[in-house]
Amino acid sequence: MKLAALGMLALITTTGHAQITIPTVTVGDAGNANDSTGYGAVSYVYNIAVTEVNLFQYTAFLNAVAATDTYSLYNTSMGTDLNIAGISRSGSSGSYTYAVIGTGARPVTYVSWFDAARFANWVANGQASGAQGNATTENGAYTLNGAMGGVSFTKNAINPNTGMTTTWWIPSENEWYKAAYYQPAAQGGDSDNYWLYPTASNTLGGNTIGVGDSANYYDGDYAQAQNGLPSRLTDGGAYGSNSASFYGTSDQGGNVFEWNDAVFSSEFSSERCLRGGSWDLYDFLLQSSSRYGNMPSLENPNLGFRVASVPEPSTCAFLIIGGVAFSLMRRRCKK
Repeated sequence: MKLAALGMLALITTTGHAQITIPTVTVGDAGNANDSTGYGAVSYVYNIAVTEVNLFQYTAFLNAVAATDTYSLYNTSMGTDLNIAGISRSGSSGSYTYAVIGTGARPVTYVSWFDAARFANWVANGQASGAQGNATTENGAYTLNGAMGGVSFTKNAINPNTGMTTTWWIPSENEWYKAAYYQPAAQGGDSDNYWLYPTASNTLGGNTIGVGDSANYYDGDYAQAQNGLPSRLTDGGAYGSNSASFYGTSDQGGNVFEWNDAVFSSEFSSERCLRGGSWDLYDFLLQSSSRYGNMPSLENPNLGFRVASVPEPSTCAFLIIGGVAFSLMRRRCKK
């Protein structure tokens, strides 16, 4: 199995809140074809986060922009649902503060597609502190302007706040799918270049954390709680190489369903697409053939997300001026 080298985006800032880094892997083999399901073709090289956005990262986001939580980035169930807890909130509106409960390496849940888009905007804007507005959450990778529903939002090729190529976003369905299931047959992959599970395999190991176990899903019992917590979630990457895709992502199968950027059309409405299965659902939902959608405003204990970025983000330098990130190496950062 090939494990790609990790890249990290380092941001220079003058603000006081904690900065985060998001480890990524590079997804190469540009120009690959779709598989028989019609998904997976990507014509360019990109980076994708190794794990789902975790509690440490999302808590830093809340502390940066949600002293007054205008667009409900925090769901109180993040702190009270013992299956996933989570993140606590203290204080009152205007002075809210947030803290991780237990281990912060578990994925954040109770996040809508709009929460994911606002997180992507915040990272793309240099992790600026302040009210939820155009410079922080409402513009950048996506132009939201206070929206809390609908599916008419697409990734901005150019970040309006920087005038540069958008650096972070919610992965497209093809980007997510390729990172999870693709491996060229010439490089040890399955005969059609795609695996059934996002663990570089057509079979799936167990759900506890041990030899041969590969993902956090329900197989008649739940994965073991970690660090003495009642939480059903496992730390990102806890299964090690057993959960890794060809490119080196972890947990694209199980732990939490992940929002992607596709619009999913059902008989009732247009929704956003979900992939990857979850801690309390069965293993077939981890398969490449399993595709689901739901209202982008939905928040529940099964839903999380990861982000994607331009290739080699560690080669991109950023200057923060007035809370806005400006690329100093535009040509290197272009997709």
